[in-house]
Amino acid sequence: MAYDKFNILTSSAVPLPIENVDTDQIIPARFLKATKREGFGDNLFRDWRYNGDDSPKADFVLNDSTYSGKILVGGKNFGSGSSREHAAWAVYDYGFRAVVSSFFADIFKGNCLNIGVLPVQVSPEFADTIFKAIEADPKTKLEINLPNQTITLLATGQQESFAINGYKKNNMINGFDDIDYLQNIKEDIVTFADKLPY
Repeated sequence: MAYDKFNILTSSAVPLPIENVDTDQIIPARFLKATKREGFGDNLFRDWRYNGDDSPKADFVLNDSTYSGKILVGGKNFGSGSSREHAAWAVYDYGFRAVVSSFFADIFKGNCLNIGVLPVQVSPEFADTIFKAIEADPKTKLEINLPNQTITLLATGQQESFAINGYKKNNMINGFDDIDYLQNIKEDIVTFADKLPY
């Protein structure tokens, strides 16, 4: 399934300075029955967002109108735990296009890249700088430049580079998943196959 192209994202950010956020906290197991990617955003961080009677918890950041944006800034070791793809689906379906953290679990990171969420890994020091900037001004904006692989705190110009697999970078810039990529080079594949001696 194709997703929106990612080039340069400029947005305010939602802070979640909690370490070791695992995938069961991102999307609890009881919501994994669906196989389509739609609808999971409603239950992103479900047990942190809502009380047992489904009323919103006023002290959880996603229920606080002070914060908004397409960037989620998480604590260290974001996306640990089980390998469920639904966690990345929930993040995307809620409306986040990027997650910033000082460390990501590898499988969660890969799942995000497969569906159009950019995981931006920064140093612990830069992550702390971002959290402090958002605390001082909830409307502060970040610029994530995928072609240049940089993240910038626009208010101060502070910037760091981040790493990304070249294949995944190309796919995100073009809005491709793995199937879209293959479809895009179909003619090259056919040409190559025609030249095989068997």
